[in-house]
Amino acid sequence: MVMVAFSDIAGSGNKKLINLLRGWPNTTLLPTHLLERASHNALTNKAIAFPAMLYGPDPGDPRLRKNVAAWLTSFYQGPSPISPERITITGGASQNLACLLQVFTDPVYTRNVWMVSPSYMLAFRIFDDSGFHKKLRAVPEDDEGIDIEFLRKEIKKSEDKAIADGNDAPLLKPFRPWGKIYRHIIYAVPTFSNPSFKTMTMTRREELVRLAREYDALIITDDVYDFLQWPSSLTAQTLSLEKAVLPRIVDVDRFLDGGPERTGADGFGNAASNGSFSKIFGPGLRTGWVEGTEKLAFGASQTYGEKFIFSSCETWLLPPPLGRPLPYNVELAYAPNRGWYHLTSLHRGSSRSGGAPSQLTATFVAETLESGELQRYVFETLQPAYAERYRKMVSAINKYLIPLGVRLPQTDRDVVGGYFIWLTLPKPLKGFVVAQRAKDDENLIVAQGEIFEVPGDTEFAHFERDLRICFAWEDIELLGEGVERLARVIRSLQNDQSENNRSVQHGTGGQEGAKDFW
Repeated sequence: MVMVAFSDIAGSGNKKLINLLRGWPNTTLLPTHLLERASHNALTNKAIAFPAMLYGPDPGDPRLRKNVAAWLTSFYQGPSPISPERITITGGASQNLACLLQVFTDPVYTRNVWMVSPSYMLAFRIFDDSGFHKKLRAVPEDDEGIDIEFLRKEIKKSEDKAIADGNDAPLLKPFRPWGKIYRHIIYAVPTFSNPSFKTMTMTRREELVRLAREYDALIITDDVYDFLQWPSSLTAQTLSLEKAVLPRIVDVDRFLDGGPERTGADGFGNAASNGSFSKIFGPGLRTGWVEGTEKLAFGASQTYGEKFIFSSCETWLLPPPLGRPLPYNVELAYAPNRGWYHLTSLHRGSSRSGGAPSQLTATFVAETLESGELQRYVFETLQPAYAERYRKMVSAINKYLIPLGVRLPQTDRDVVGGYFIWLTLPKPLKGFVVAQRAKDDENLIVAQGEIFEVPGDTEFAHFERDLRICFAWEDIELLGEGVERLARVIRSLQNDQSENNRSVQHGTGGQEGAKDFW
């Protein structure tokens, strides 16, 4: 069976489709040889194969936890080693985000989810499914990352309202000794952010941890791009860096001012680091890890012990009308001063019953880490390959887009990385117009900034003049051409302002159309 490239079947007209929206690794960078060797070694050794094919321990494969902890210790080089007890194996960063919400939040008592914005667009649905549809708040960025003063001001308002409403205890989640319910959730991608491309400074990381401690917030960070880093200079001779550019927020929380074991703290900490093998091995593995305090990591491993998914949170000011039928899986709860809620209760005990997620795959990954092959592949193959892709795209941006008035963020950094570059268009161009014209006229797919806006909270974080482009998916020889096509669109719109205005007036939201190219 012949595999047909996405670009060959999705295009139209005479130009080959170039998809700079899709945030996937190019297939030439998937280390199938490592997986083939690791799976053979694991499955031909009965001492490994049988445990791998049975139910796994709640925190995940012990060898993988040990090897992940060792690699993180070497990469981040903190004051003391990371213990395996701080690690729980997960089904990937997205799955674990949902798991953390199940254990550590209550959709009534937890006041808000604060999302650094622009935000990873596919996280919105995860928060919605946990009952936070009307509680998502956008926190804008500045040149140092998260706008900490904005968050400080808004989180205080949220606390004042909760106190006035009598929202002083978890309502819908029972007490569980392995977990706690946080008053706030803060979500961020601090390093080489998807989508903004920014890296949060060390000062902001420390300020954010202190603020989280003050307001009992859990900071959930997607640290999935940290290993993909290289010098920002387009002429650097070395394209591989084996030490992290900055400590993670979970590292800051571990050591700052006495850490989670300081006097008066409960030991759960205020940070959870989501890691994933999707960007450094392959997304089909569906395997990752979460790091936090030993208490938090254990709590994450107990997800679904008594699981409730609050996928809807309809309210009545009075008790629900008599005779109104309720589905078999719907229960009722009454919140003082807030009315009646109905909630959906699903999958009680499902994952807790089944043991650790990705148990078999985790065993294969453990093999590659224990041999050192995956670490070498990341440092010797992936980092240089993505650095070359980045150079190709940025060189084209400097040649074709910067002269047109397009701007890049944080141009003074020594180290960059990740998958994406954020572009701010010159006034009065709109991202939707450029994206639509690029698709129609150049068979080029880019992501308009508005799909990364937090639903329902765009007043202070609106991105109608921005685009996100990806250098990871398309073939490297198409990256420069894609930027050149984008420049033609921008130049055309600048020369034809009346057409631009007409398109803006008739434009609609782009997230639905963009889904075809994610």
